Amino acid sequence: MSKPDLQQFYIAQEQSVYLLNHHDARKLREWLALCEEQLGQLGYSDITYVGKGAYGFAFAARTTSDEQHVFKFSRITLPEHVQDRLEEEAFMLEQVVHPLVPAHLGYFKIGKQRILAMERAIGMDLEQYSLQMGPLDASTILSIADQMVNVLTYLRRQERVIIHGDIKPSNIVIDPLTKSIGLIDWGSSVFAQVDSKGQFYQNNIMELMSADLQHSNARLGDVYFIGEEQLNGSLSSVRFDEQGLAGTLYALASGQSCRFGSKVLPATALGLPKEFAITLQNMLSDDIELRHNAGDYFMRNMQYMKHIVVPASPKPEPIPSLPVWLHEHVDELESVVYTSRRSFLKEEAHLHDFDDIDDVQLDNYYKNFLQGMGDNAKAFLASVSRLSKFPMVGGLAIHWNEEGLSIDSNLNLYDKELRRPFYSAVNNMIILARAIDREGIFKACFFNAKQTKHIDRNGPADSFIPDAQTKLHFDVYERPLIDDESRLHSYFEDEKDPDEQLNLPDEMMETLAQLNLIHHTGCIIFESLEKNLKIHNYLSLLDASKQEKFRNLIEKLISQVPLIKGTGVSGFMKFPYKDSKYFSPIESVPANFLAANPKLSAHKSLT
Repeated sequence: MSKPDLQQFYIAQEQSVYLLNHHDARKLREWLALCEEQLGQLGYSDITYVGKGAYGFAFAARTTSDEQHVFKFSRITLPEHVQDRLEEEAFMLEQVVHPLVPAHLGYFKIGKQRILAMERAIGMDLEQYSLQMGPLDASTILSIADQMVNVLTYLRRQERVIIHGDIKPSNIVIDPLTKSIGLIDWGSSVFAQVDSKGQFYQNNIMELMSADLQHSNARLGDVYFIGEEQLNGSLSSVRFDEQGLAGTLYALASGQSCRFGSKVLPATALGLPKEFAITLQNMLSDDIELRHNAGDYFMRNMQYMKHIVVPASPKPEPIPSLPVWLHEHVDELESVVYTSRRSFLKEEAHLHDFDDIDDVQLDNYYKNFLQGMGDNAKAFLASVSRLSKFPMVGGLAIHWNEEGLSIDSNLNLYDKELRRPFYSAVNNMIILARAIDREGIFKACFFNAKQTKHIDRNGPADSFIPDAQTKLHFDVYERPLIDDESRLHSYFEDEKDPDEQLNLPDEMMETLAQLNLIHHTGCIIFESLEKNLKIHNYLSLLDASKQEKFRNLIEKLISQVPLIKGTGVSGFMKFPYKDSKYFSPIESVPANFLAANPKLSAHKSLT
């Protein structure tokens, strides 16, 4: 068989370490341990791994004087010229001295390893904060907007104007107690080439004559948040950060992980103050003149809009539009989602060839391939991705037709404290799905990466041989039996998933058919590579009297794994009941502004 193209398989930006094969996972863990050891030898303590990006890994550590620092290590597997980007980041950060920007502390090169040291911002990044809180309240949004305008104004007043180039929730850290922020990750920052009016920034005629004014020096940034000018390779402008901030504020106010939903769920529908909401929505407009005028208004007037009075009372807990099963918190859960979105991409987008773009982010993040797809479809895919950022497992099957859409679902949240933000994320996904005009099916399976089973082989000619430890775990719940057996949603009820490239042997299909007769829910996905087989799974038995039979069939399925030939993916998903929820199409959500007199409004709601 031809080798399948699996580069867009996972929605997650990068594979979880639990989805790497044994060899790669061991190498990664050893490398992370080496980084921690190097910091320990330098006298640092409380060393913790804080995250990864396209170019490297970051660790936090405490000094002997109890200061908190962050160290960014380059990926030594990247080409030299890409690793050099870390030195460029260090240089740009060194130019910025502002209380809301953690300071540059030093850049080091040890062998092939580059290391950037900087102060650590106190708190958590706004993406994580948003996942804990759901859509942020108007008061917090205004505070973040005001502080960010303070930083952007400072950058515009430098002798050589600086652009951050990658403003997004995960690059802004907030202290939950003080609501003070810190702007981090300057890896996409450059000196601006043009001002807000498109005029060149050179200070004198000699600089103007010697500069390369035909090519943009801009870095790509995160395509979920950057504006049209930056995405299309325009000369670097202060508008870039304006646009990134607009997308960020919109995402935080709506409880999303991208800027693309603003046509369906506009900023004017989020309960924000009217003046601020209209300004923000216009900053997200497709009309460049309206966008720029709104940006100018925003930068001039945020100093006044920050004083808008907003009520302190919290928003009521949203009611989820799909059933959500709540469970106690489980530490050993790292959610990953597998979807049929490749066919969705092909149907919705005119895929471009990005081979001529020399930017490592294009090689690492599937989402950069979304160019050419409509904003509603982009926002919908991002909303599915956001669900997997919660501790959850389950599945979705969305059917679009002329009348609207029907959704079969099984959503299990393993942290009751997160139900508010999770319910909001579910509702956002449905709103965005309702605004997509198409016919077809979209499926998503959410599973726990820590339960993925790995089986290795020497090459495609060999068989995958499971060892004695390869067993699939399943939970047991006693759900009431129902008389109408047709309501049980079968593995084989929908047509074959268009993204499946692996044909399982007849013996395994027969075993799956027998499993299908037992009342359960979950998914099993076989991902066969040249030297590694991954069995992703989430299974819940809903008829406790069938435990032994269910376990025997799962063991039989595993024993048949050596019969698998070829490479590719084949997945199966089963819902507990055939109980579709129907939704009508929509174009957008109507306006909903904060009351002009919020104190009076709050008083009325209490009486």
